[in-house]
Amino acid sequence: MTQAGTGPGITVAAADAPAPVARLPRRRGIELALIVLAVLLSVCGYCAVGIARHGALPPGAAGYGAGLGVLALLAHLAVRLRAPYADPLPLPIGVLLNGLGLVLIYRLDLETPGDRAAPAQLVWSALGMALFTGIVLLLRDHRLLQRYTYVCVAAALVLLTLPILFPAVNGARIWIRVAGFSIQPGEFAKVLLAVFFAAYLAANRGALTYAGRRVWGMQLPTGRVLGPIVAVWLVSVGVLVLERDLGTSLLFFGLFVVMLYVATGRTGWIALGLLLAAFGAVAVARLEPHVHGRVEDWLHPFASIEAGLGANQLAQSLFAFGAGGVTGSGLGLGHSVLIGFAAKSDFILATAGEELGFLGLTAIFLLYALLVERGFRAGLALRDPFGRLLAVGLASLVALQVFVIAGGVTGLIPLTGMAMPFLAQGGSSVVTNWAIVALLIRLGDSARRQTTAPAAGA
Repeated sequence: MTQAGTGPGITVAAADAPAPVARLPRRRGIELALIVLAVLLSVCGYCAVGIARHGALPPGAAGYGAGLGVLALLAHLAVRLRAPYADPLPLPIGVLLNGLGLVLIYRLDLETPGDRAAPAQLVWSALGMALFTGIVLLLRDHRLLQRYTYVCVAAALVLLTLPILFPAVNGARIWIRVAGFSIQPGEFAKVLLAVFFAAYLAANRGALTYAGRRVWGMQLPTGRVLGPIVAVWLVSVGVLVLERDLGTSLLFFGLFVVMLYVATGRTGWIALGLLLAAFGAVAVARLEPHVHGRVEDWLHPFASIEAGLGANQLAQSLFAFGAGGVTGSGLGLGHSVLIGFAAKSDFILATAGEELGFLGLTAIFLLYALLVERGFRAGLALRDPFGRLLAVGLASLVALQVFVIAGGVTGLIPLTGMAMPFLAQGGSSVVTNWAIVALLIRLGDSARRQTTAPAAGA
């Protein structure tokens, strides 16, 4: 406290000067540098494939690099304009994973000239990045989504139900195919359900935590509070079981349990979720022939070889990982195309494992882990319950999907038939994952604004 004199013998205490406001760095320059690095790595991978296969640079290398660079730059400008305090890592990670996915699909296209998927994947990637830019520019506050809680759940259930009206593809009814155009509605439904779960749990977290009876030492919420969200989860999972989309069913179940645990802070939900998951897995594996076959392939991956029928998809995938070793065979020099029709989708990770090796595969998993960690970090920093739950839910979607797919192609768990985020062929998947990254960008910007008040012109 300082003393200020006002006359002879008289002093008054003057208020301390206000502490300077902490200057909040925007870190957009770091983001731009990382985006440039991501684009360069993707172009280098594209060139490496061409040199390995034809001994020369592929003719479309400049166009590929320019296209990916322009899309990434437009996304960066949108972040710089509307979310200047956002985390600088999610966007470059998305660009690098998407670019690597295009390289791997292009590499496999060289083995299947009659079935080229890279051009269509590039178009879907452009649409995904356009959606990213639109979300960042138009969604000024993530809390606006909370107003559309029941619109989101209604739209999600409609999207999940529509594929029942269309023919099955490879044993599952998860696609809508019209005039050569196809989408997978379940990919969009997972984001809508994450918004619904976050909004509903945020509004009722007190009742979910403290109301209800105690059963076996765990305090349960009342049926009036828990009933609606359980009903939505049961309907969504039930529809997916009818469609034989067990991978997405497992994904939704994991999302439901994780968000319920985060909302209530009660570990009993994790234990109950694991118990129900185990019971459901055993029941479905015994009753559903399609799933039973996948479990048998998982338990005996080399049975078809011993029977003289050749290696099945899982066996070929394991051979690819083994052939890659520590450093890999090099881009364009593997044989993962022997996996068959799913080499560009369900088993794209096998190509990465064979041609990039254990080190490359580890780097890919670290990119996913870093993306998930930044989502959790944003959730911990946000003050509003809806934002916290939404950030954790979106990050958990990525984490669960990577675990389910990687576990399936490496033989850790039975195959489920899902698309690896950003890497695998699938337009619906890449568009949805860009929407997830956009929402994480928006949540990260809000989190940093809430943590520290920025100085003017920072």
